[in-house]
Amino acid sequence: MKRFFAFILSLTLGLFLFPITVFADTGGSGNIDGGGGDMGQGTSKNSWSPGMDGVRITVINSETQQPACTPFDLTSKSPTVSLHFGKVSKIQYRGGTFLSPTMGQYLYEKPAITMPRIISDNGNVNIQEIKRYFCSEYVVKGIANSTGISYEEMISGKYKLFLEPIAYFKYDGIQVAMTAHEAALYDNQVGGKLRTAMTSLTHKNLPLSMYLEYADLNFPAYSGATNRTVSNDTIISYLGMGIVWFTDPPEAPEETGYDYEYRINTDVITPVTLSASDEINPDNPARVTFSINGSTYTMGNIVIPEGESQLAWVQWHTPSTPQDITISVSTSKGTLSQTTIKAKVVDLSGKDPPDPKATDVRGNWSSNAVPYRPEKTSASWYVWSAKWHPYWVWISNWRYYTNGINGYWVDEGWWEDRGWYDFTRNHYSASLNASMNLSPDTQSPTASGKTMKSGYGVQNLTVATVNTAAPSFHYTNAQTAISYFPEFNYETYWRLLKCTASGKTARFEFADNIYSTYNHPVHFSPIWFPDGTYRVNTYVCDIWTPAGMLSANLTDSVSISGNLYDDWHIAPGS
Repeated sequence: MKRFFAFILSLTLGLFLFPITVFADTGGSGNIDGGGGDMGQGTSKNSWSPGMDGVRITVINSETQQPACTPFDLTSKSPTVSLHFGKVSKIQYRGGTFLSPTMGQYLYEKPAITMPRIISDNGNVNIQEIKRYFCSEYVVKGIANSTGISYEEMISGKYKLFLEPIAYFKYDGIQVAMTAHEAALYDNQVGGKLRTAMTSLTHKNLPLSMYLEYADLNFPAYSGATNRTVSNDTIISYLGMGIVWFTDPPEAPEETGYDYEYRINTDVITPVTLSASDEINPDNPARVTFSINGSTYTMGNIVIPEGESQLAWVQWHTPSTPQDITISVSTSKGTLSQTTIKAKVVDLSGKDPPDPKATDVRGNWSSNAVPYRPEKTSASWYVWSAKWHPYWVWISNWRYYTNGINGYWVDEGWWEDRGWYDFTRNHYSASLNASMNLSPDTQSPTASGKTMKSGYGVQNLTVATVNTAAPSFHYTNAQTAISYFPEFNYETYWRLLKCTASGKTARFEFADNIYSTYNHPVHFSPIWFPDGTYRVNTYVCDIWTPAGMLSANLTDSVSISGNLYDDWHIAPGS
């Protein structure tokens, strides 16, 4: 904080001498685009003043794709904030961090050179000005000073800047600060009340102020509408973020020709988003049909209020052989995000390591870090329901009667129910807790605790627990665990673990090793492996939800000290 303020002070003095703002370019590039629309009118309890915005900045390690430091908020305003959610980035929320409101002090940093307007109030955000600002030498040097990373290292290509627009506004009479992602998560928690009160800000102009032009950091590019309100799911998946990099732009992902990759013999969930421009209610609910390999699956009784959306999905079992599958999707009402889904079913077996030999040598092997594998340890989704709200109205029907002498009026009206449907957003979530325990084989005669000699085997116990209260057709339990090994640089060969206990808490172990004298469930460390840490990487996956697959990238290790030749003894005189 002090370093950043010192930097601001020096620039402020310079501004008195040079009132024209000129940005030096770092060579950085901005993966940012934006949109929005008209704001409408606020109320005494719910309002936003145009210009009350900022940006949450997170420095990301390009290799691990994880935050390299605590995020911080930058704004040219002086917001008074009573409620906020701390300094958490969209990447951390994606990884499983829960939304945690706090009434404590809100900290922010204020640049000397005024930031451009981030959130539009009329759909005309100046995205090029925003790019120039956050790619400028001035801003990047300030971020480097604030985070303790040298400027030269910051622009070396080792890091990226992850930007999230922040809105400062009044909600239910309380001054709040929220990123777009936090607004979507909070709206899920309060059952859509935030969207009802602040829809033009929290569900249009804030999330649409920044989104990716190119897929990066495992976030997809956004190509949807840029001038209308969007759903919480769309915000969480696509919106409210920009990325600055200091090397060449990320390569466009290789065209795979498919939308999902599944494993053989696996229970999976395939979702689409159903949007309703008009109300879909119980009088005529929607029905979404999936056609897969000659079988038809239907999710029916779907109700959605006007202008909203929800996921519709099918849970199905993949075939026992690798193949490409085209899934056709249709609906009786509303609009689908996709009508054709391409799925690739793969077989991960057949990549077991070869028979280890006593004559194996190290060669030119060198140690590699455990590679990044995408993790997602929590997911949330919702399903709409509707209940009739009766509103009885007397319909008058006055008629005049006469007997020729006297006349009188009679109201021959009737009661008519002119009610409506009240819609409720029913929230569901699932989280994954996974652990891995690597230990020496019980047949290793000189192992002690987690220390062993190279050449002996290791055993792996991986446990994956799914926490959810959702109905069973909303999720699958953990089904797949794959272990990768340092001697193969965590690629080339791997072991598919055997599921020894299924259910919400699943247990996985190595399958019996055909090269083991005792037919034990082990993996043999190479005889040549040097003393030190022998670290195994296990990837747990195939926990499917309507909001995507949960997964965890685990590691554990044993210590190598000596090799099995040290246990060979030749008796004197033999």
